[in-house]
Amino acid sequence: MTADTKPSALVVDDEPDIRELLDLTLARMGVEACTAATLAEAKRLLGQRPFQFCLTDMRLPDGDGIDLVRHIQRHHPALPVAVITAHGSMPTAIEALKAGAFDFVTKPVELQVLRELVHTALRVSAQATPQDNGSARLELLGDSPPMQAVRATIAKLARSQAPVYISGESGTGKELAARLIHAQGPRAEAPFVPVNCGAIPTELMESELFGHKKGSFTGAVSDKEGLFQAAHGGTLFLDEVADLPLHMQVKLLRAIQEKSVRPVGAQQETHIDVRILSATHKDLGALVREGRFREDLYYRINVIELRLPALRERPEDIPQLVERMLQRLAATWNCPLPSLEPDALQALQRYPFPGNVRELENILERAMTLCEGDTIRIPDLRLPDARPPGAVPGTPPGISPQPLDPLLDAIEKEAILKALEQTRYNKTAAAKLLGISFRVLRYRLQKLGLD
Repeated sequence: MTADTKPSALVVDDEPDIRELLDLTLARMGVEACTAATLAEAKRLLGQRPFQFCLTDMRLPDGDGIDLVRHIQRHHPALPVAVITAHGSMPTAIEALKAGAFDFVTKPVELQVLRELVHTALRVSAQATPQDNGSARLELLGDSPPMQAVRATIAKLARSQAPVYISGESGTGKELAARLIHAQGPRAEAPFVPVNCGAIPTELMESELFGHKKGSFTGAVSDKEGLFQAAHGGTLFLDEVADLPLHMQVKLLRAIQEKSVRPVGAQQETHIDVRILSATHKDLGALVREGRFREDLYYRINVIELRLPALRERPEDIPQLVERMLQRLAATWNCPLPSLEPDALQALQRYPFPGNVRELENILERAMTLCEGDTIRIPDLRLPDARPPGAVPGTPPGISPQPLDPLLDAIEKEAILKALEQTRYNKTAAAKLLGISFRVLRYRLQKLGLD
């Protein structure tokens, strides 16, 4: 399609009035509509000319919309197709998304919703190849078969608007995967809003997600938009979604299904256009069976699941991860790039990494501060030989984790500040006074927020 050529859409519906209405609506948007009344006619037109997107009703005289979605997936995989469903038929919409539809719209079709769908479809169609959009700065490293499969799946998911549930253990990179789906898709220029559902106090959760009006409760001194509104046009990433209380699960389900939210204290709902990505390290299916997570919400956010493998499932990726992490740390600390002794690397590849990639980075960061010279050896890694189930990464064998970190940090902070004061903030002299290397001091200053 050239710059002066109108985009074209295939509209499939057996009702002449609907076809005419969609034809007129699309024409006002600068889109040429080619209409078909049957599945067979739609397939014939698809074989005759190219289209930028397809919009099909679910019920057709000789089949249904999902049959057409599957046909397009097989023969025209680059063509985005959306389905028109009856109001309240969410299971049908979910089935269409699973079959490969990039989005859906419900009858009666609202003009604003249709416009947003068409604009998104045209952006998807324009992406014949995955766009950079900043995604080159985001990396899921590893050439192992599991990671190659993850990256290929992310490229496919980026073209869809279907909700994605990202599963995996803590530290596997779930938020990074969500950011890549957003950055490679048609919403890349719009906001990506991450939300840690477990970090919001229960009493503030509705206001944080949906916003509030001035005076709606004590402390509401002005109108405030919620995170859904902040993500309008883009992507909302609900991290640790399993931590949502049941009453908020009901409100979230309604917001997703109705594509609208009602701020606390508001009389009317606000339309929102967001793509929902969610994640948790917990077994969401088990929580559903235990009655702690709503089954209807589970099936709504888990239209497509992306599972991230644990690091122990891909030990062949560890050398590449180590190299990249050490390069990043050396650049951050402005120090020479350390090397890793071969037996130290082998030890890392044998270690099970219950904390996954995040734990590997912490181990290397600690090892860089402890190593002599610029060589990391096995003792510098401080890998535990065994740990009880549930132990915190880095906890020595046989010792239960204790909440000592804040206390130790406070003591260390006080000692460092005292040494800096005594040496008139000469860091080299302060490190010597403390009996540590300058690199270790610089690392501790950064960790304690003193740098």
